Amino acid sequence: MILKKKNRQVRVIPGFHLTLGITVVILSLLILIPLASVLLYSFRLSPAEFFSLITAKNVLTAFATSILCSGIGALINAVFGLILAWVLVKYDFPGKRILDGLIELPFALPTAVAGITLSKMFSNTGFPGKFFSGIGIDISYTHIGIVIALIFIGIPFTVRAVQPVLEKIDSQYEEASYILGASRSYTFRKVIFPELFPAVLTGFGLALARGIGEYGSVIYISGNSAKNGTQVVSYVIMQKLERMDYASATAIALVLLIISFLLLFTINIIQIRRAKRISLK
Repeated sequence: MILKKKNRQVRVIPGFHLTLGITVVILSLLILIPLASVLLYSFRLSPAEFFSLITAKNVLTAFATSILCSGIGALINAVFGLILAWVLVKYDFPGKRILDGLIELPFALPTAVAGITLSKMFSNTGFPGKFFSGIGIDISYTHIGIVIALIFIGIPFTVRAVQPVLEKIDSQYEEASYILGASRSYTFRKVIFPELFPAVLTGFGLALARGIGEYGSVIYISGNSAKNGTQVVSYVIMQKLERMDYASATAIALVLLIISFLLLFTINIIQIRRAKRISLK
């Protein structure tokens, strides 16, 4: 009994109070204090001023552009990210490890470099932009270009969210479904996808939240034209900061922060309910 009691007291990292204190300090310095500063700057505005700033025409257009393009990009990433994760887990082929490593490239590559590269590639003089321009489709400096940039920076979120879950799924369920006469499409829809759905939803939410606030990769390829509606929210915030208009910048940033929190909170609620339904079955 004494030996068991001693074993229960052993911890990999001793000192709960010390580690908790370090965690709270780091969390406060990196997240809580910056977020609190945004709130404090925003509270300096009266409700009428705050509402007037965030409902300006260019701000609403920028929010619509960011949310719409991010939603389309995240949806595409959810589909193709699932396919990529499936290929990396289910199949063995030459260069598999290289492809798996390339998935992390958008994380390692500076977003500004990605934006410059994509804008040059899809311009009227680049490849494949020259081909699309020849058939009447302009990509750079349009909403299509923004979506492509957001797909590039968001694809790792879906792949890395789905991949570990897919690796843990027992193949016996899939084999049992085939033995019982189910088709491949039915097996995927009824057996495999319900297990993957929370992970796909997580990847979708992370890609969407990242895309709404993205700056570096879209600043060049978007063209930042108020006339054409290609300005994104992050660019509008940067404009306000360059003009020393901190009140407007923090007001817009606060709305962006609220949208991101609501998005992630909603996705977490959906995941919890989905997990409960699956456990009840």
